[in-house]
Amino acid sequence: MVKFNRFTLDNGLRVLVHEDHTTPMAVLNILYDVGARDEDPDKTGFAHLFEHLMFGGSVNIPQYDEPLQRVGGENNAFTSNDITNYYITLPAANIETAFWLESDRMLSLAFSEKSLEVQRNVVIEEFKQRYLNQPYGDVWLKLRPLVYHRHPYRWATIGKEIKHIEDAQMADVKAFFKKHYNPQNAIVVIGGNISTGRAKELAEKWFGPIPAGEKYLRDLPKEPVQLEARRETVSGKVPLNDLYIAFHMPGRLDEGYYELDLISDILSRGNSSRLHRTLVKDKQLFSEIHAYNMGSFDAGMFVVEGKPLENISIETAEAAIWEELEKLKAELVPDDELTKVKNKTESTMVFSEMSLLDKAMNLAQFELFGDADMLNNETEKYNNVNAANIQTEAKKVFRKENSSTLVYLAEK
Repeated sequence: MVKFNRFTLDNGLRVLVHEDHTTPMAVLNILYDVGARDEDPDKTGFAHLFEHLMFGGSVNIPQYDEPLQRVGGENNAFTSNDITNYYITLPAANIETAFWLESDRMLSLAFSEKSLEVQRNVVIEEFKQRYLNQPYGDVWLKLRPLVYHRHPYRWATIGKEIKHIEDAQMADVKAFFKKHYNPQNAIVVIGGNISTGRAKELAEKWFGPIPAGEKYLRDLPKEPVQLEARRETVSGKVPLNDLYIAFHMPGRLDEGYYELDLISDILSRGNSSRLHRTLVKDKQLFSEIHAYNMGSFDAGMFVVEGKPLENISIETAEAAIWEELEKLKAELVPDDELTKVKNKTESTMVFSEMSLLDKAMNLAQFELFGDADMLNNETEKYNNVNAANIQTEAKKVFRKENSSTLVYLAEK
């Protein structure tokens, strides 16, 4: 059970406080309700470019990292297709430094051509290294547009193509900042050795004066129902063939999400999971195989991905995966198998409640979903799933006409 208090500033900024007086540390986590899905299809990669720009200094603080290091703090950030999240951990005695830093860059980034140029080059370099020059690095640049034809999940957070980053203009960047980086579009969570009263005082002092900004209302195109199987074959300089089969699945808050999350564990969590046991150990068809879902807020993607051994044809490998998926549709998952997977899920969640930073991030995300207290009912939602529910979702999702298959061949 994660306890917290909440209040909202006059400018619309939502603030949650999780008091934990057993630690000398504190964390300030700030979630901005903007991800790659909120980008213009002709100007992608902006949410991620912004994550980099946010460390390029703000109006009153030219160097972001310097004052933080002086007070023993650490910081980082990540961008997904759904959100952008920044966090600072530091000794609780120095928490005001975190308020000062985060409020200043929310108030006004230092938009200089130099900073834009530097961060643009950093992102372009990252695009090349992680997505273009790394074995299998471009998988998501190919798989996403195969699965999604309309919804903006059809591009990765890095962006559709390097050109979008190269062409990013100062006016575009400023407009993006104004639209998304304001108090109404953010959730701040403070955790650790600090009282709610003190947190409120500091929030009023540092974030209170920032203008509210306009509320961004998301209106994204819905992905149409997929009616026929899709398939693409690519080749590249990779060590082994790789096979991806992706399915449309419910979004994070939709009915059926918890069932499919458990299915991914039944299929591939640990050495006793079905895909590993059957296709790696017994039949020796794959060197490795995984099943996972992206945890997307909007209608998501369930992926089964495996690297067949060199002597195994793609056809054989693919048929073996489908055979396992068909079993989930034909037979109920035995109680002991389902219980084991639920227990693993529960232990992961208990474990994540031990870290102050994880708690802060989770509270922010559930507050974005509508109520941070939903975090405390997560385990129950997984436990309520039964074998019949699992079978129902498997039948809905694992259909040929709902599948997109990407075959990645190793160039001989």
